[in-house]
Amino acid sequence: MVVSAAARRPAKKQDDPREAGVAAFWHFSSNRDLLKDSERLDQIKEGFSALLVQALRVTFNLHERNVETLLNASISTLERRRREHKNLDPVASERLDRIATVCHLAEEVFESREGAAQWMSKPNKALGGIAPIMLCETEIGAKQVRRVLQALEWGGAA
Repeated sequence: MVVSAAARRPAKKQDDPREAGVAAFWHFSSNRDLLKDSERLDQIKEGFSALLVQALRVTFNLHERNVETLLNASISTLERRRREHKNLDPVASERLDRIATVCHLAEEVFESREGAAQWMSKPNKALGGIAPIMLCETEIGAKQVRRVLQALEWGGAA
């Protein structure tokens, strides 16, 4: 029996649900800055797909408790919305939008999605020992993360 080279190759990364989730998050993140503020606001009010919750979780290896904190919603509520094909509420959607825009900045600074995800996930001394992703729960925290990213971009220590 002859086996083609394609059959011997491992499955593409896109076949992996984790990789698909990571790709979905970064696609969402990279498209935020292409929109006008009014368009982003309309999308936030309409609510983002609950499928983005799992994408966020796998991209940053977040525990359920962290996801609940970041999106201000219980895992059971988020899971129910996903199962029922309902969008996130405006609060969770606004937080997801904030996280995505900060992560896009991190991607630009680190020039890689993997580097950005690692930096966003690890406790940072310049941010009081808190992982940058967790500070994105609030706009003030996100502003601190942006400040550190801008310092890194300009060669400062952070």
